[in-house]
Amino acid sequence: MGSLGLGWVGAARAQTVPKSLEEGGTDAAMKARKNNWTVGVAGGQLSGTYMTFANELAEVLDDGDNLRVLPIATYGAASNLDDLLYLRNVDVAVTQADVFEYFRTQRKISNLEHRVNYVIRLPVSEMHVLARSDIRSIEDLRGKKVSFGPAGSASSLTGTIVFQRLGVQVEQVLYDNPTALQKLKTGELAALVRVIGKPIDFFAKIPADSGLHFVPIPISKAFADYYTVGELTSKEYPGLVPAGQPVDTIAAPAVLAVFNWSKGSDRYRRIERFVERLFTKWDQFREPPRHPKWRDVNLAATVPGWSRWAVAEEMLRRIRPKDAVDPQVASSDFSAFL
Repeated sequence: MGSLGLGWVGAARAQTVPKSLEEGGTDAAMKARKNNWTVGVAGGQLSGTYMTFANELAEVLDDGDNLRVLPIATYGAASNLDDLLYLRNVDVAVTQADVFEYFRTQRKISNLEHRVNYVIRLPVSEMHVLARSDIRSIEDLRGKKVSFGPAGSASSLTGTIVFQRLGVQVEQVLYDNPTALQKLKTGELAALVRVIGKPIDFFAKIPADSGLHFVPIPISKAFADYYTVGELTSKEYPGLVPAGQPVDTIAAPAVLAVFNWSKGSDRYRRIERFVERLFTKWDQFREPPRHPKWRDVNLAATVPGWSRWAVAEEMLRRIRPKDAVDPQVASSDFSAFL
């Protein structure tokens, strides 16, 4: 029994431990092994859904020296595109469909659709606007102090775009979310904005007697390009939403993005292997203990204003032809709602 147990442990170890750890080698050999197939994935804040996606990409796709996936904690969706463009060794990023508009208007960066492509569209993140009881509409926030989360976060990205499109000018501040909630409770803030996949404990744990509530986002054609229709319900947030009175909001699709390296380059071949493994192992993302939102992904879903990376397009057609049949943009789109 003892020898059998040792044999099983040895077999498991051989499958999971990179050769560089088992065999060692010269400095040159070790450096080559460590770097040949390493892919950096910009995730997000440690407690967020995007970082969970990055971690689970590593857990499923990592294959020792054959493919090493490094999830990287970041500031969020906007900073992830920044990192994808400028930070060394970041090849893949979890960001949002509306990030190009933010960079074009706020950063004056052009040609993004050619420099960055998407692999798959990920689940949506709902916009949560939490306010004091005296704030009943987005218009009521005009001229008031509102926190849009930390700089570079999804909230600072989408929140800025949404308020601009609604024509409501507020005094924008960028606090971390726990600080913003405290300032909201003391009256220093009129509202805080978070763009994150529901439900989230940050809001779910707020009691019904807090004097806070969610402010609805008016649904209009102004958001028909990047966004989908969403709602916040009492099932998700019993302390903030009355039963039977869901709050309208919008949701921003997340995107698994890659830098469009020249074909045949070193960085290209790494992303190519990453994407190939993603599609061939896709079913593993739909099984426990993976985040349940993976099961909401339609691999064929398109992202307006973005181009799918050529390798991903080929893998979708060749490896998962059944998933390529219905390239719908969203199950809850604005055309159906309006």
